[in-house]
Amino acid sequence: MENFADVKYILDGFLFLFAGILVMWMAAGFAMLEAGLTRSKNNATVLTKNIALFAISCIMFYFVGYNFMYGDGNAFIGSGSMLSGKTDEAMGYPVMADFFFQMVFVATAASVISGTIAERMKLWPFLIFVTVLSAVIYPIQGHWTWGGSELGGLLSGFSDFAGSTIVHSVGGWAALAGVIVLGPRIGKYGKNGSVRPIPGSNLSLATLGTFILWMGWFGFNGGSQLAMGSKADINGIAMVIADTNMAACAGALAAALLTQFIYKKVDLTFVLNGALAGLVSVTAGPDLGIVISLIVGAVGGIIVVLVVPLWDKVKIDDPVGALSVHLVAGIWGTLAVGIFNPEVSIVAQLTGIVVIGAFVFISSFIVWKLLDLLIGIRVSEEVEIEGLDIHETGLEAYPEFKRS
Repeated sequence: MENFADVKYILDGFLFLFAGILVMWMAAGFAMLEAGLTRSKNNATVLTKNIALFAISCIMFYFVGYNFMYGDGNAFIGSGSMLSGKTDEAMGYPVMADFFFQMVFVATAASVISGTIAERMKLWPFLIFVTVLSAVIYPIQGHWTWGGSELGGLLSGFSDFAGSTIVHSVGGWAALAGVIVLGPRIGKYGKNGSVRPIPGSNLSLATLGTFILWMGWFGFNGGSQLAMGSKADINGIAMVIADTNMAACAGALAAALLTQFIYKKVDLTFVLNGALAGLVSVTAGPDLGIVISLIVGAVGGIIVVLVVPLWDKVKIDDPVGALSVHLVAGIWGTLAVGIFNPEVSIVAQLTGIVVIGAFVFISSFIVWKLLDLLIGIRVSEEVEIEGLDIHETGLEAYPEFKRS
């Protein structure tokens, strides 16, 4: 029995570490996707934000956020010593492996924001917001769910396997609050209400980023099984990964077919975001079976095609489509669990979406507004037109192109 316990300890710890490494690889996917879907004059700044947000998320979650999320505390917020004083023996797996796996999820939520506010936000206000998000906002709502605590019982019965709401919609709500304070890019919307497309710089890079994210998602969802020390667990992981892949395929294909129907051409950017929307949608319930995952992913792909133009109608400028992919598809995926899983109440799912969404949006809006009032979050018109790279980083992502 002692040997069996050791093997389970090793396998569970390995799952956290290997899955966490795959999720960390998603940071590269976000960086490539965002760089590809934004203009080259802003690419160095986009890349700087992506690597800096990962570093900040790790440090702040270790020293502050992990305790707020997983400490005993009270119904609203956790507390405790560093990493809540947990020991490897008491938990049955390496505590630092668990911390690493949970930390990369925080960075994922922050990455969602980066693309939405791209091409007109200053670097340091964004990084200050990431500091607050990873230390306070994300961990508090995480404490109500994965942290094992409930806000006055309101979230009782809420189910979110790997974070359609807890991670992706949280990033989406924070991004929406930021972009409302920030405003659209110069020239995006005409005075007569017209919408001016602003093409990205490199669709090859955006496609690479999408495939990297797709691969990393196997760790995101597969690792959320949280155990690999039994036959049932490895069967569960296999089902989750297969379902995750199916949802991405369905989302991409649904977006391709719908853009062909609406625009008479297949729009690659919608296909990429369709795959990602399928992944976000299935994240709340990737253990429900292949057929359900196919349906959930396909609806996610359809949502992206239909919702992206709606943001433009209300002059919400999202350069990479992250609000549609992570916020709206995240809401759909969370509701889908209540629809397709008879053991989960749709009311509980709606309650979780509303409670978490309201908390994250309001708290984020306050932080963004304070940053704007105190130091300003938007670059000047001159900087935005010339490009953020030279002014924010002193570099250009493609200096030879400019000379030529």
